Amino acid sequence: AVSHYRLFPKALGRLVSALGVRELHLALTQGFWRTQAWGQPPLQAPAGAELWVWFQPTVTDVDKAWKELSNILSGIFCASLNFIDSTNTVTPTASFKPLGLANGTDHHLLRYAVLPREVVCTENLTPWKKLLPCGSKAGLAVLLKAERLFHSSYHSQAVHIRPICRDASCLAVSWELRQTLTVVFDTFSSGQGKKDWSLFKMFSRTLTDACPLASQSKVYVDISPKNKEKELLEVTPPSASVHEAIVQGDKRTYAVYDLLSPSLFNTSRSLNVQLKWKRPQDSSELPIPILHAQRYVSGYGLQAGEISTLIYNTHPYRAFPVILLETVPWYLRLYVHTLTIITKGKENKPSYIHYQPAQDRRRPHLLEMLIQLPANSVTKITIQFERALLKWTEYPPDPNHGFYISSSVLSALVPSIVAMKDVDMEQSPLFTSLFPSSDGSSYFVRLYTEPLLVNLPTPDFSMPYNVICLTCTVVAVCYGSFYNLLTRTFHVEEPSRGGLAKRLANIIRKFRGVPPL
Repeated sequence: AVSHYRLFPKALGRLVSALGVRELHLALTQGFWRTQAWGQPPLQAPAGAELWVWFQPTVTDVDKAWKELSNILSGIFCASLNFIDSTNTVTPTASFKPLGLANGTDHHLLRYAVLPREVVCTENLTPWKKLLPCGSKAGLAVLLKAERLFHSSYHSQAVHIRPICRDASCLAVSWELRQTLTVVFDTFSSGQGKKDWSLFKMFSRTLTDACPLASQSKVYVDISPKNKEKELLEVTPPSASVHEAIVQGDKRTYAVYDLLSPSLFNTSRSLNVQLKWKRPQDSSELPIPILHAQRYVSGYGLQAGEISTLIYNTHPYRAFPVILLETVPWYLRLYVHTLTIITKGKENKPSYIHYQPAQDRRRPHLLEMLIQLPANSVTKITIQFERALLKWTEYPPDPNHGFYISSSVLSALVPSIVAMKDVDMEQSPLFTSLFPSSDGSSYFVRLYTEPLLVNLPTPDFSMPYNVICLTCTVVAVCYGSFYNLLTRTFHVEEPSRGGLAKRLANIIRKFRGVPPL
């Protein structure tokens, strides 16, 4: 149970206690992380909304608690999480293991769902900021200006709740709430071809003070030398300390600005970190990560198709396994006998495979595989499918836009090229502690591929309108004519010859040569 609400938000604390939640991970993302252009993501999430939850063993009806949890989170974060139901929820058996303390890993207590069409906007950012102890009034959160954050190439906000040890002896357990925000700014195009950046250029604001409730408030600027070009970087104002850490198998150097240091705001009332290059750079490409993937759909027509996934292992001499999770909606009928895995022109048999077939309008397909990736190789996974014809009431308002298929999930322990040593978790940056390394030879990576957009056989929804208009016109004309004939009364009137005055007038008009009346 959660009983200390001085820093922990009460809305989430009561939710965790009432529904028996052991771990909760929610991510709202706009855009797709381009791994080959931006490098390895610090914490990647799929496009749209992602929610995966571990429940306590005391929960008897997990599906009921899952439904209630998604509805409550939908109200808290102003998102469409209430559309999560059995048609887009799966129970993985090998992926999404607990990140916190866990006595057991019974996968029946796990639920995972993705809404790839969810659009993230300001109404989702505002409740996310309200969960912070100081809100957006002080500390690092003053930089979170909505019009600047959403004018970016990639935006992802996440909430992670998990149980952790309160101290090194782990005699007491605490709840940890971790809020992460990942934004990619295209400063090269907005800065007139220059890669120089500053806090004011990106956020239109600067840092003035730390959150009064914070025990630690730091800004890390990556100044790692690339190709021995450390002297080409200039960071102002100069940082008081420099920290070195092993992040995702690579040695990084950070300039650290401690907002709680009294000497930081002595010279000026605000902190505007700036990074300048002493000479123009020809290329801004980062080293390609060891593990990255692509996904696409192929085929022609609206009956059959094929989903292809390419997994790259660029490590020069190390092979490692990877867990692939595929979730496909029920209206794409997968042919499992067409599943092929090809590596270097040869068949690659998975060590573990779990397939749960879909049920129409009840649950999606679930496919999990453990695949060995040889060194310096590309593995291609293909599976064919057939499109189903939906009922006309099941189509969205814009059916010709297509239907989104959620991203594939890759989980792997990637071998490190740089020798990793044991580091003090208290001194390391917070963004390196969500997936701590179990040993010094590898690090955990969870990647997501692109979401797919698939067209289904779509009827012409203008035809009912045309039929209704034509039918109503015919019925109105026919019914109106018959009703008029059946209800009208006809009278025959004899034409009158007129009186004496009229006859006299016609005689006079005849002598005058005028036509008679």
